[in-house]
Amino acid sequence: MNLTLSVDDATTVSALWLQPPQPRACYVFAHGAGAGMAHSFMEALAQALLAHDVATLRYQFPYMERGSKRPDSPAVAQAAVRAAVAAARERLPDTPLFAGGKSFGGRMTSQAQAARAMPGVRGLVFVGFPLHPAGKPGVERAAHLADVKVPMLFLQGTRDELAELTLLQGVVQGLQERATLHIEDDADHAFHVRVRSGRNDEQVVQSLAAAIAAWFAS
Repeated sequence: MNLTLSVDDATTVSALWLQPPQPRACYVFAHGAGAGMAHSFMEALAQALLAHDVATLRYQFPYMERGSKRPDSPAVAQAAVRAAVAAARERLPDTPLFAGGKSFGGRMTSQAQAARAMPGVRGLVFVGFPLHPAGKPGVERAAHLADVKVPMLFLQGTRDELAELTLLQGVVQGLQERATLHIEDDADHAFHVRVRSGRNDEQVVQSLAAAIAAWFAS
């Protein structure tokens, strides 16, 4: 289902709503910096979650809606996150609500939650957390996670150039019982795996969906 979300008085963005007959959870699923809500990976994961009775709300950030390649400022992006979360909560007020997203979208969601907790959000799911720029290992981008007081699930590939695994494992350990790390062997930042891994990308998506659904249930 196609929706339109109001970010503020002057800004609206498109959204995609997928709801199973009896949703067990709802995931507000933001896109990454380089591709919008209709990207094949976003669509595949949303469909895989639907099979686990998880509703999803995908939405565009304002810059993507305009066709720009330059991501929004954190303030604008976080306003879009809040609008999407509020819309999902309104559609399924009695269903457990979670938020997060792919790469940039996940980080903007966690920044919003750290700045001011979003009503109803029970946890955050990061589909490839962008811990640092490629080739520049560091953990500065994770500093705000200390201010997130809800549980967090990190889904990460072992070949992710934006999250050196040992650094991410240290971040997750520092967050203690609030954080869980799910690792996809041989997957890169796009969750693509090589033929020699013995799996294909579709199997990785199914694995991600199963991990997310199990975490929601827990």
